[in-house]
Amino acid sequence: MYYVCGISDKGTVRDHNEDAFLIDGVVLSKAQLETDIRPPFIAAVADGVGGEASGEVASRLALELLSSVKYGSKVNMQSKINGIHGKLVRYGSAHRGCTNMQTTLCAIAVDEQENASVINVVDSRMYRYRNGKIRQISTDQSLVQLLYEQGKISREEQHTHEHKNVIFPVLGNVNSSPEPEIKPITGGIRGGDVIIICTDGISDYITQGQFEEALALPMSLPKRLQRLTEIAVENGSTDNMTAIGVSCCGVHTQIKHSSSKRKQVR
Repeated sequence: MYYVCGISDKGTVRDHNEDAFLIDGVVLSKAQLETDIRPPFIAAVADGVGGEASGEVASRLALELLSSVKYGSKVNMQSKINGIHGKLVRYGSAHRGCTNMQTTLCAIAVDEQENASVINVVDSRMYRYRNGKIRQISTDQSLVQLLYEQGKISREEQHTHEHKNVIFPVLGNVNSSPEPEIKPITGGIRGGDVIIICTDGISDYITQGQFEEALALPMSLPKRLQRLTEIAVENGSTDNMTAIGVSCCGVHTQIKHSSSKRKQVR
């Protein structure tokens, strides 16, 4: 059994939310949700690409399509994600105002044997918080990440580089198909771990130390996620903000809800 919670907020500047999250088959962008889930399951965030048509449509539709996947160890997720991409392209072409709508995707997939994998397209992120330390699990699909891997810039320079907003093809791009990162989570999820999946409205505006301080607070996981969004705003985030937290049941602190019943807070 796993405990999963999610929050999404349009932030303090933008007038609508192009983010969305998926938990237990439910896609939301204006609420909080927490529930216990038995594997197999998929939980995910999506960030509609700003500057393109109907980012909020792209993010929700991508997650709705993902929610229909009956996940298991034998499912070919590469094929499923490619299929979602194709459906977004076709939807955009068929609906006025949606041409070239695009979205990121970052998901955790846990199969019936409790093997956990990351599914990532572009630059929403997955982290694992373990023993007081946070480590990024997903790999950004961006120009600055490529330059870092080539040794041309430092980790610190990634945050200030003039091309930090240049990303690789995302879901729905009509010109190029994405190359999803799909890989097992090395070391899996064990008692005491918290998996965090978030959009760049949070990850771009919070340091490793601030991540660790917020997740160490003696409060419920939804409140710790809320604290992450507050820190991001304090640090200058003007973007939408969405985060999911995943833990093995029994190890999250001060969670008060009935066993296996979904709780939604609007």
